[in-house]
Amino acid sequence: MDDDGTRGVRGSSADRVPGPALPPPPTTPPRVPAPPAGPRPAATPVEQRPTRPGSASPAGQPVPGAPVDAWLRTPRPPQEPGVWRYGYTPPPPEEPEGVSNRSLLVGALISLLSALLLWSLWRNGYLPYRLVPLKLFTPGEWWNPGTSGGPRTIEGSDALTVYEAILFGLLAYGCGRIGNFSELFRRHVADRGQPFLALAAAAAAGLTQLLVWKEALPVVRPVLVLVASVAGGEIYQSQTVVNVIYAVIAAAVLYPFARLGRWRELIAARRGTAAPAPDGTAAAPAAATSADQWPELRTAGWIDAADTLTAEVRTGRMNDVDVARLRHAWALATRRPDRLAPLAEAVLRTGGAAALHPSGHRDLPRRGARHDVLTGQVRIGRCADDPHNPYVRRGTGLALEPALLGTSLLAVGPPGAGKTARLIRPVVEALALRALAGQAAVLAVGGAGAPLGPDDAFDVVVRLGHPGSAHDIDLYGGTTDPDEAAAVLAEGLVGDVGSLDSRRAATVLAQLLGPYRAAHGHFPSVPELRELLDGTPAALTGLRTSLEAAGHHAMLRELDARSRQAGGPGDPAPALADRVALLDRPAFTGFFATGPDARPFSLRALGQHPLRVRVDLPERGHAEASRLLTRLLLAQFTAITAARTDTTLFACLVLDDATHAVTAETVRGIRRLRSVNAGAVLALRTVDDVPETLHTPLLGAVGCTAAFSGITTWDGKRFAEAWGKEWVETREVAQHTVFADQPFTRALHALRKLVTGKAVTTDAVTVRQVERERWSASELAYAVPAGHAVIRLATVEGEHAPPLLVHLDG
Repeated sequence: MDDDGTRGVRGSSADRVPGPALPPPPTTPPRVPAPPAGPRPAATPVEQRPTRPGSASPAGQPVPGAPVDAWLRTPRPPQEPGVWRYGYTPPPPEEPEGVSNRSLLVGALISLLSALLLWSLWRNGYLPYRLVPLKLFTPGEWWNPGTSGGPRTIEGSDALTVYEAILFGLLAYGCGRIGNFSELFRRHVADRGQPFLALAAAAAAGLTQLLVWKEALPVVRPVLVLVASVAGGEIYQSQTVVNVIYAVIAAAVLYPFARLGRWRELIAARRGTAAPAPDGTAAAPAAATSADQWPELRTAGWIDAADTLTAEVRTGRMNDVDVARLRHAWALATRRPDRLAPLAEAVLRTGGAAALHPSGHRDLPRRGARHDVLTGQVRIGRCADDPHNPYVRRGTGLALEPALLGTSLLAVGPPGAGKTARLIRPVVEALALRALAGQAAVLAVGGAGAPLGPDDAFDVVVRLGHPGSAHDIDLYGGTTDPDEAAAVLAEGLVGDVGSLDSRRAATVLAQLLGPYRAAHGHFPSVPELRELLDGTPAALTGLRTSLEAAGHHAMLRELDARSRQAGGPGDPAPALADRVALLDRPAFTGFFATGPDARPFSLRALGQHPLRVRVDLPERGHAEASRLLTRLLLAQFTAITAARTDTTLFACLVLDDATHAVTAETVRGIRRLRSVNAGAVLALRTVDDVPETLHTPLLGAVGCTAAFSGITTWDGKRFAEAWGKEWVETREVAQHTVFADQPFTRALHALRKLVTGKAVTTDAVTVRQVERERWSASELAYAVPAGHAVIRLATVEGEHAPPLLVHLDG
């Protein structure tokens, strides 16, 4: 492992960027695999909805065979918090709840049979007064006497032919409306798409043409009669005119089926010509923008640099991380005009390798989740098609990004629920990619062996208690202020002890750290701090002698105050010494070193450099020490990020297990993170891993919460209270028995009860608006399927999304 030439010395100071945890990668830039032979593929759509058309495509980064320029041009429209934006297409408007397929088919069949019966009765003369409307508008000499008398002349026969055709059209129209044939056609034919739609329309057109020319449908004769009445009967002496009329009839019968079957669009698609989409949506999202042309460089006048990057993208010599890194570097350079020229020269000289990450890496060794590095999103799952989810979110991808993580995230679920594999690791991976783009710094803390990513995906890997670790952790957070170091260290050591005031503990530590630093120029190591807290006479006498020799009278007063308070009632020194003793173990020998030769890694570097840091804790052999260190790292992170002045770099702490790590002070620190462009991701097995007094403050401090399947009803109750209530419409149905008064009606009711076994009842429906919890405690405990989680998201700007049931596939 490369330790940047400092063999035998762990870590790095805050003012220096640590070397990579492994040797740097080859100098050859990563290449996107060449597309296969054949036509060039278009940009991959984002995601297919499982039930309704919506957002498209599963890939959020360039996949093998997809050029980076197409990925770069794919639109990413602004959406609600958590929506996977890459190539997103909004779903169609929500349709009202319709009838079932069975009811639809039965209704259509009954309507058709009724129309056929009515038409048969008409044609066979069984309907009385059927010719009365026609006789009212035609001369009387055309008809035989009586209401049922038929035509007497040829003119009457022709009028009856046209009259029957008009009635048949009205009957067909009424049958179609009553039987809801349009919905039947849309559901079972049109929704299947092409070519089934075109083939079904062609089959229906052929059958209709056959019925028309066999005169089963009154179309041909009425048309011929109307033409003869307008142009005269002599027009049929020309065979050409007759053929034209027949062709017009055939075309008129065929035209509606051509419209229904969308034959024109199908033919245009087969020929390769562009046909307008039926719903007016864009057909080629990848060509909607010209982002691959680097317009921001061209606008600034750096045409050569833009041309160089365009060529790099189109030839596959750049990946998505290179694009995001150079865009960010250019955005930073525009704020400092003196940096524009050096950046443009670096682009002309090295192309996509300009403005590299200090590690020299241009991508992670492997990715396990789907990322869109351009927006910083990582897709962790898909919103389920569940009534709890709004219609517009059902089937869409759910993604996390810095705008959401900036409000901090709390994930609660039992072991095996998938917190680490499906949430924590994708988030760490996304932040590591963002760090390679120069936009973030990430600190991932977990137990030894936790699947947070391979070693070569991080710049600094700290293995506490492992003799081969090349880095160490600074217990004092890299500060030189004794009071600041004491406050943070006290929070880490005894912040979870409810009966002990952390402010008094910080005072005790400050009374020892200040004098020791004044005498030796650095803070004490773990064994020395333990001796001072235990009040060992030799350690205190030696410290006093050093202070007297250097003339630090103010620090002597601090040490005297500590001596007077030692052993008094409520003295926190013994508790502090007991906690420090957890770190003064043989397994940690050589760790937590101080002094001029020691250079431990300081979390202060996270606020200055885009670092990727992973800390492995010895949870198996030293569980209590691991919890202490987790609590200390959380306290250091909240204190350091809140004090930094440059907040352009997003800093994020990810705790794979935050058991007993949350204290009252760190909850207040988590609230401040969103204002300094930082966030924390905390994973818990249960909310009871946090002191009961902090349950409500913690859920109120984080903006994003995730309840995994398998949580208890007690945890579900806390989430239900935090997520609030909403107004819903309820329907209450009350059944009342019908009592008949008439003998015949009572007999019918008795017969019905004998056949069905149930009394005759009527339903009384009451509809009202009530306020209910978005998710109840019982639903969170028992209705969330395995592999799912209910996630509520919020952004630092104040936007929020309701709790969504998500199928996690991260």
